[in-house]
Amino acid sequence: MGSKVLSLRVDGELLDRIRQHATKRGMSVQDYVVRTLIREDFDERFQCSVDETEKLGVRWPAT
Repeated sequence: MGSKVLSLRVDGELLDRIRQHATKRGMSVQDYVVRTLIREDFDERFQCSVDETEKLGVRWPAT
């Protein structure tokens, strides 16, 4: 998979907070932002799967 460039304009205070979060985790700002986006995407897809499963009448954990 190739990479693409995404350019963002963010508020200085927000960038400082992002830098702090990234530093605490020993990550670059770029890596921190990408991982955050990936995690958010996963959470959204997972919740969608749970919702679709519940529509079928399946509850987790099965009792």
